[in-house]
Amino acid sequence: MRFLFENNVLDGNLRELTCGGTAIPLQPQVFDLLLYLVAERARVVSKDDLISQIWSDRIVSDSALNSRINAARKALGDDGATQRLIKTIPRKGFRFVGEVREDVAAKPIPAEVAPGSPRVAADRPGIAVLAFENMSGDPAQEYFGDGISEDILTALSKQRWFIVIARNSSFTYKGRAVHIKQIAEELGVRYIVEGSVRKVDNRVRITAQLNDATTGGHLWAERYDRELVDVFAVQDEITERIVAAIEPQIHAAENFRTHRKPPSSLDAWDLLMQALSHYWRITPHDHAAAQKLLERAIAIDPDYGQALAVLAASHMFGVHLGWAELATTAPIAESAALAAMRCDHENAWAHAALGSVCFSTSRLADALSEFEQALALNPNFSLAQGYYALALSYAGRPSDSFEAAQKAIRLSPRDPSLAIYYGIAGYARFTERRYDEAIALAREAIRHRGDLTGAYRVLAVSAGMTGDGALADMALGELRRTQPNISLHWIATQLPWANDADREHYLEGFRRAGLR
Repeated sequence: MRFLFENNVLDGNLRELTCGGTAIPLQPQVFDLLLYLVAERARVVSKDDLISQIWSDRIVSDSALNSRINAARKALGDDGATQRLIKTIPRKGFRFVGEVREDVAAKPIPAEVAPGSPRVAADRPGIAVLAFENMSGDPAQEYFGDGISEDILTALSKQRWFIVIARNSSFTYKGRAVHIKQIAEELGVRYIVEGSVRKVDNRVRITAQLNDATTGGHLWAERYDRELVDVFAVQDEITERIVAAIEPQIHAAENFRTHRKPPSSLDAWDLLMQALSHYWRITPHDHAAAQKLLERAIAIDPDYGQALAVLAASHMFGVHLGWAELATTAPIAESAALAAMRCDHENAWAHAALGSVCFSTSRLADALSEFEQALALNPNFSLAQGYYALALSYAGRPSDSFEAAQKAIRLSPRDPSLAIYYGIAGYARFTERRYDEAIALAREAIRHRGDLTGAYRVLAVSAGMTGDGALADMALGELRRTQPNISLHWIATQLPWANDADREHYLEGFRRAGLR
């Protein structure tokens, strides 16, 4: 259905708002909110209605809700003072009061793919999760292995990177001795996850491995021994660890595969995999290389949401680490993130990318909302968890930030961004004035990566506040090496604190460390 009012067209099928034929960019939640208000214009929509319909009953602050209402008004040329189209009904809710005509939108005609045209994003690799084998000799324990397999399958399907074969297909091989190459051919996948469960008394041993069916090789394998104090807690923990380990292993395998192809044959997926290999190296040179590869992928497939989302996230990485200028980079990143949302509004990477834009442009309530949405879509997304922890610190919630950073570390102990998560945990402790802990966490971050600006920032300010001049000099020297433009002015103007006191505390740490 399309809704026409004033000079606007709100198209629910295309998820597009136009004014005079020109598309108006909207964040997905803002679009959903506006569409709901227009569709329900015959009544007053309460705050509870909006939280239920737009946020799926998650806890949402009044500031986050009001920011979405204000964004919807702004897109329509309305505001809180005039309330020409979206009216606030005190203590009741909101109502769309504009005059609306309804029109049935024509269904888009799918474009035909020309013979010989390059394969694009739809050619994601497939992965199948087989039922874990029960090695206990007790048929009553079948449920435990099946439960872990199903949880892994469900978690992988949320990542949007792979085509995940449904349970009804992959579980048909349960109890049958079939070679993985045959399974792969029959299911049309490249990768297979298999494993076993052995339960004895109150302990359980779980093994899992990821196989590349095209080569027959093992990409990754791990064994977990646990006490079964709480069966479901163990099941959740093991699932979390297995899923967090599988994603980077497949990315590495896919990157290796693409580098063996002639450059002229690379498609959008191949370019994205090569870009990710640069993305995770976290250097200015590598991110510039990643962005060029992503732009090539988007040129092949302009609606490739995953590539658009990673492009936006890459640009914002540079802003926070001091490689790129906020004023020129944020509009590019926001445009890419919004385009990714239009392609797939349930893509966790798109929400994380948009959240990072909101974070760096001092829209902390929106940033927290986007990171929460990313984690709701994919609870095992460690990068979004790390971003969320960072935003919580700058929003003045250091205790919550530290807890979120610890979860990011637990989620992906082999993550290329692990050093960043330790640095964020260190900053949370600095904010709480627990300087010794902050120093220990910053040192741990530096142990993982010796070129991380965030860790040296935390180390410098914490050493400054404890009066450790030698440590402060070392940290400041390394910080200037990794971020030559660092200054009190840059810190005061480029980092998005919600509280002036937190900003001043950070600046004071740098002053005591010797930064001018």
